[in-house]
Amino acid sequence: MCAVVIVPVLKQGRNAAPAAGSDIVVAPSRSNEARLEEAMGLARAIDLTIGEGLIVPVNQPRPATLLGSGKIAEIGEKLDQHNAGLVIVDHPLTPVQQRNLEKEWNAKVIDRTGLILEIFGRRASTKEGTLQVELAHLNYQKGRLVRSWTHLERQRGGAGFMGGPGETQIEADRRMLQDKIIKLERELEQVVRTRQLHRAKRRKVPHPIVALVGYTNAGKSTLFNRITGAGVLAEDMLFATLDPTLRRMKLPHGRTVILSDTVGFISDLPTHLVAAFRATLEEVLEADLILHVRDMSDPDNAAQAGDVLRILSDLGIDDKEKSERIIEIWNKIDRLEPEMHDALLQKAETRENVMTVSAITGEGVDRLLDVISQRLSGVLTETTIVIPADKQALISWAYENAVVDGREDHEDGSVSLDVRLTARQADELDRKLGSGQKAEKEDWER
Repeated sequence: MCAVVIVPVLKQGRNAAPAAGSDIVVAPSRSNEARLEEAMGLARAIDLTIGEGLIVPVNQPRPATLLGSGKIAEIGEKLDQHNAGLVIVDHPLTPVQQRNLEKEWNAKVIDRTGLILEIFGRRASTKEGTLQVELAHLNYQKGRLVRSWTHLERQRGGAGFMGGPGETQIEADRRMLQDKIIKLERELEQVVRTRQLHRAKRRKVPHPIVALVGYTNAGKSTLFNRITGAGVLAEDMLFATLDPTLRRMKLPHGRTVILSDTVGFISDLPTHLVAAFRATLEEVLEADLILHVRDMSDPDNAAQAGDVLRILSDLGIDDKEKSERIIEIWNKIDRLEPEMHDALLQKAETRENVMTVSAITGEGVDRLLDVISQRLSGVLTETTIVIPADKQALISWAYENAVVDGREDHEDGSVSLDVRLTARQADELDRKLGSGQKAEKEDWER
């Protein structure tokens, strides 16, 4: 289907600067061209053909149509010129505005929220993802029934012999919709409980969790595949992947961690999508380390980073935690010109918690893995443990959960292991062995 994409630019809108003396910190605003390019990228993500992309100044938003009559007529001519049957408006539309614009243009109209929902609906592959998207879509459609149906003014007969006005069709449809929403919310509650059980099991076998976050199309899935060797879908496309993926992997020094790839973030993410995907995004809250992947080849990357940090704040990760738990990954440096490439590497050297990589070529990935290992190993304790002959199963537990640096087998069948492990792992092992079986090794050297 051919579509025309328009980006309304409101003079008093979301890009307005804060008042003088305000304490509000605003991330760098996007250029109108960047907004248009992103909107067209979203449209291409569902295989639409773009007839034309337009930046439309709006001096005074109209309650009925958002746009003025002159702009509506001008866009109508563009639709006829390209024989387009779809208009994508990169701005929230009320149900009334959406219906009126469809009448004016005789074409289907969807706003930014509807477009993102359409993409998510196509990308969801697991039961959980499908439930989340369906719930968000129903909440979005609840206020738009007046546009979607032609029979909504009909009335059903009232109860009893006297009849009466009864229930209008729109009321019945809204009630049915609400029933479906309640049913989906219950199913998602079960998903949340299941995730909590999985997290509880991971705590019992406490592998550190490393989560990848970032703006959509920043290269998270490509980096995930590079590090783990997994076959996660990774394309140069907005929202190429939607469902979260977790993989167990070993770091260079032998420690096992769980790497989590999450859904990409985007500016103006619809509220009901954030709510629906909270169960998924909460995986980030459990992470010991968060890798914030940025596409440094995108001129708009500073504004994108601001959107990601805002969503992390909404999830409950405060500024102190950000400095302690987040490493910025400056990705796609292979796309930069040599001068910019070298300048970026020098800039990263002066910044704390910043790494430069190319997930495509592998440049910087080995160094990144070393840094991850060092960050997670900073809380390791060097210890010698003695495993008696009747508890040999704990040897495999130690190799799986700790970094084993040395081993000595004794004649009585017991085994001494020189290990590095976290305080939580040490307590768990001490409990398995029984008190008095663990000894601290002083001034241990490899």
